Amino acid sequence: MLLDRLNFIENKYEELSIKISDPSVMADQREWQRLCKEHSDIEIVVNKYREYKKAMDDLEADKDMLRDKIDKELKEMVEEEIKELTVKQEILEKELKILLLPKDPNDEKNVFIEVRAGAGGDEAALFAANLFRMYSRYAERHRWKAELMSTNETDIGGFKEVVFMLRGDSVYSKLKYESGVHRVQRVPDTESSGRIHTSTATVAVLPEVEDVEVEIKSEDVRIDVFRASGHGGQCVNTTDSAVRITHLPTGLVVSCQDEKSQLKNKEKAMKVLKARIFERAEAERSANIAEDRKSQVGTGDRSERIRTYNYPQGRVTDHRIGVTLYKLDSFLDGEIDEMIDALITADQAEKMKNMGTND
Repeated sequence: MLLDRLNFIENKYEELSIKISDPSVMADQREWQRLCKEHSDIEIVVNKYREYKKAMDDLEADKDMLRDKIDKELKEMVEEEIKELTVKQEILEKELKILLLPKDPNDEKNVFIEVRAGAGGDEAALFAANLFRMYSRYAERHRWKAELMSTNETDIGGFKEVVFMLRGDSVYSKLKYESGVHRVQRVPDTESSGRIHTSTATVAVLPEVEDVEVEIKSEDVRIDVFRASGHGGQCVNTTDSAVRITHLPTGLVVSCQDEKSQLKNKEKAMKVLKARIFERAEAERSANIAEDRKSQVGTGDRSERIRTYNYPQGRVTDHRIGVTLYKLDSFLDGEIDEMIDALITADQAEKMKNMGTND
């Protein structure tokens, strides 16, 4: 079954290689670019498959050699090579199975991240600010571009809500597992008795959507403008530059006041609204998928408690996969790749299990 699929992909790759070199195909730039992308998308699978076939051929050649009469020293060398090739073949087979998993169509997209303070008052707002900084530092490490979309700050430097956009290479594929409830356990600065408080913040990761994916009719939205306000409600702008957009069919509301220009605030708010509408549609579609086909990791449910940040113990625990890291300081400074890689691996294992069940 696996080899049949890989042979089909290799044949397809060779056909595409001929087509994209054909001057008559190149004359139609749109079609040529589409074929080039398809060719590029499967190239990594084909190269891995050819590496796998070579390992199989070398393994068979070594086994054939053992059947012949060879001296003891050469026999030991061949037996050692067989062991190495067997391990290599198993690793390549696993890598190929992962490459053949269905691709998430949103993986290559940029994202909007919404962080909101949950239970815990001022402490929850401070934790939301910690999470915002963590994702910002992570984005810097990956050389992604960050852009603030909207903020609602507190007097002590926290966020009731912060929405920002991250642009870069395959951002959604890395951060899609971050949606859910994040919990912090620590002693607040204002706590004189040293008692540990538990607070929460919710994170939503929304893929950026193209205009063709979500159409918003003008009669379906109400746009209100108002004066932007800062900490404690004081006015920071003397003109009505802040924008609030209400999507009437869904009741979704997006506000943006960070830009001095009303037009820029409207553009930003509309982008976030489209992402939220898209996410709602995706959530409804996913809800119709049978339970046994759902990933145990990437559900993206905002009501699900996914992770605990425990300050006294210096640990971070992801409850979905049971992984605990005792490196809280560096984690909050954006060094979260180890956890994200573990989540990706767990998600791939679950999908491979489901794929095997359905074959």
